[in-house]
Parts: sequence; C-alpha cells; structure tokens
Amino acid sequence: MTGWAEYTLALALFAASHFVPRLGGLRERLIGAVGRRVYFAAYGVISLALLVWVIAAAGRAPYVELWPQMPWTRWVPNLAMPVALVLVACGIGAAQPFTLGGGKTFDPAQPGFAAVSRHPLFLALAVWAGAHLYPNGDLAHVILFGSFAAMALAAIPAFDAKARRAAGPDIFAHTALLSLKPLTCPSWRRANLRRVLVRSAIGLSVWMAMLHLHELVIGVSPFPV
Repeated sequence: MTGWAEYTLALALFAASHFVPRLGGLRERLIGAVGRRVYFAAYGVISLALLVWVIAAAGRAPYVELWPQMPWTRWVPNLAMPVALVLVACGIGAAQPFTLGGGKTFDPAQPGFAAVSRHPLFLALAVWAGAHLYPNGDLAHVILFGSFAAMALAAIPAFDAKARRAAGPDIFAHTALLSLKPLTCPSWRRANLRRVLVRSAIGLSVWMAMLHLHELVIGVSPFPV
C-alpha cells in the first residue's frame, strides 16, 4: 500500500484509536477488565506506534506543494520543541483530572504544575504541530500538522467545559491555561520547583535525543542546510 491510500488509512486508524474507545463505555469496560495502569500503558504504546506510522506515511504520500520549504523555517520547530517537551515532561500526571494525561484528583491547595498550565499536553501537541507547519508546506503534512493543531486547541475548551460541570469554577481559580506567575510565588516554588526542574531536565534531554535522531528516524534533517 502506497501513496494517499496508506496515508488515509493511517490517519483513519489514528483517529479511530482516540474516538472508538469512548463509544458505548468501551474504555471503562476495558479498564475494568485489565486495570487502569495496563490499559493506559497499552493505549499509549498503540497511539505512539500509530503516530509514527502517520508521520512516516505523510512522508511517503505524493508531494503536492502549497508553499516552498525554506531552510530558515526549520528553526521554528527547533526553537519550539524544547518548550513542547518540557510541557510534556512536567504535565504527565499533573494534578488535574480534566485533561490529557492528568492525575485522578484535583486539590486546590496543591495544584502543582496545573497552576502553570492545566492542559500542558494539549498545548505541547499544538506547539509541536503548529511549529512543524512552517517547514512542511506540502499538502500531506499540512493536513497532518494542521489537523493535530486544530484537534489539540479544540480539546481545551471541551475539557474545560467538562471540568466546569464536574468541579465548578474553583478549578479555574487555581489553574491557568499557561502562566509563569506561580514561579514568583514562594510557597509554590517550595512545593514544586525541584520536581519541575527535574522533569524539565528530562524533557530537554528527550528533546536533544529526538533532535539528533530525527534524520535517522524520520528521514529528514531538522537542521537548516
């Protein structure tokens, strides 16, 4: 299978993997059968594998240029990806149940990284997708990155609406979409800064690894040439 057929199938399966489990209580039944940890571990592996396939399939799709690729535009994802990876590293398991990758409960007295961002993984996805639009002006990649950016940004108000119904306005008084203000609060720093610094270092290490493995895995150098 080559060309648009493979790309369409990869996109369809990736989308289905995110929407089908929510139909008819399927996800809850699977969690009940195998446990929450096993379910989300397996779901994460499948999602990552499908994402790699979608990206690879986009590279094999017929090239239809919408705008030319200029070498300098590769600086956009190179500068944006450290931010995205820090958001991912700090946001996994954040004390905010109404978001992608969030924890089970929310404590207004200890919001943790949710005080900086209550949707760090969605923002990271939007940053990743939006930054990669600049150097990838062909139709297949515009569809890929444009749809991911739109999906991530659309999910934020949807999850906020769910949080408002379930937890009321209190959650919004102690969290932010994105704010560095908690870094100026001594009590927040005492409770969270060490963990944030460690996770940020992990995120930056992952970024460095991805940067140097990009050409090997994706087949395209991330550096301006």
